[in-house]
Order: sequence, then structure tokens, then C-alpha cells
Amino acid sequence: MYKIAVMGDYDSIYGFASLGLDTFSVARNTSEEEASKQLRQIAEGEYGVIYITEELAGRVSREISRYAGRIMPAIIQIPGVRGNTGAGIRNVKKSVEQAVGSDILFG
Repeated sequence: MYKIAVMGDYDSIYGFASLGLDTFSVARNTSEEEASKQLRQIAEGEYGVIYITEELAGRVSREISRYAGRIMPAIIQIPGVRGNTGAGIRNVKKSVEQAVGSDILFG
């Protein structure tokens, strides 16, 4: 059975542990290289879904793109405590457009 991980700054992700999800805190001052390495380790593990805060995803976008064509893990952006940048919604919309073949919001 695959597990679910949540990555991001501590304040944004600590509540997910109470839901039984594995949380991986990445401090805001962590280098892009270290954050990418941590994502790679999680993605190559036994995780089927990785939720990642939009802020962190922006810093490790090159690493995320390595998994774009793969079925697993699904890497899904979520807002952090600093707010919603809209990146998560844009990525979900893009994925749905690719799967369905058209823009579901504007036909």
C-alpha cells in the first residue's frame, strides 16, 4: 500500500500529521538543492501522493518536473500558511485539460 506525504514549512504542514499523513518539514531557508534532494528521496520511496506547499514547489520546480510524466507519485501543490499563489489550481487545471482534452472551465 502506498503512503501519502506532505512537504513544506512546519507551520503549513504540522496539522496533516493528525490525519495520519507523513509530514516532512522543510525550513524556508533550506537550499534548493537540499529541498530537491529531500523531495527526490520521498518520491523514490513508497509514496503514491506527495502534497507540497506552493511556496516550496516554486523553489523545487525542476525536481517536480522530473515526475510530471510519471503516474506515481502524484505531486500536488497546496496553499501554505502564507496564502494561495494560485499555482496549485493552475496545475490541477492543466492536468485535467490534458486528461480530458479541453478546458473544463471555459469549454
